[in-house]
Amino acid sequence: MSPLDPAEIVIFLERHIEAFHEARLRSLSEIRLVTILKRKNPYLYRAKNVLIAEDMVRGLLDAHLSSQEETLFGAVLETLAIYVAGRTSGGRKSSSEGIDLEFVRDGIFYIVSIKSGPNWGNASQIARMVTNFNRAKKILGTNNPGAHVIAINGCCYGRDRSPDKEAGYKKLCGQAFWEFLSGDPAFYTKMVEPLGHRAQERNERFMSAYAQVVNRFAQEFAHEFCRDGVIDWFALVRLNSSREMPQRLN
Repeated sequence: MSPLDPAEIVIFLERHIEAFHEARLRSLSEIRLVTILKRKNPYLYRAKNVLIAEDMVRGLLDAHLSSQEETLFGAVLETLAIYVAGRTSGGRKSSSEGIDLEFVRDGIFYIVSIKSGPNWGNASQIARMVTNFNRAKKILGTNNPGAHVIAINGCCYGRDRSPDKEAGYKKLCGQAFWEFLSGDPAFYTKMVEPLGHRAQERNERFMSAYAQVVNRFAQEFAHEFCRDGVIDWFALVRLNSSREMPQRLN
């Protein structure tokens, strides 16, 4: 295993975290109120007795952004994991279905499926991952007779006290996963500082754009879905779930 250059990791993370923040801002500039109204569950907000247009808009927008940010940041961590494995073990993005990373270390073939956290999927999704592992193992075994292949479900944060799974793979989470890739037991903490580079400045830009979107959406929502200052839930549900597309917010 080759040693990592800490300065390279800092530069790599700062570049990719900049792209993450730019993607967040770009998403705010592109999102439309009608999009989130159609995607989110209106019955939930009715059951919570949301009465104020701005509260409704904030709830919808925050739920949308949270889901999107998880995806965007998950991509940053996956890219980092592949980069680290590339520097230490010659790892590369895998071409096998459902496999994110592959490399050979000390004569062992490792195939890795990277997830953000330990509670990433239901039983059918986990079964699909196992199927992908078995398919990749078979291909590697055919191309490299006698190869010792180990499948890893790597999770970028969290922990799992039972890494050896009955389905024939290992689950490494948080510190264990980053140490496996980097050879450094402290790597998972060393990531923290560069990820926060210029975070306050970048978040101030984001919050300024966020406030503009909330104000614009609240005004638009009040115009389209409030009657005498009261949310028209029937109109909102029709927009979200009617068989015929209502002619509004187009």
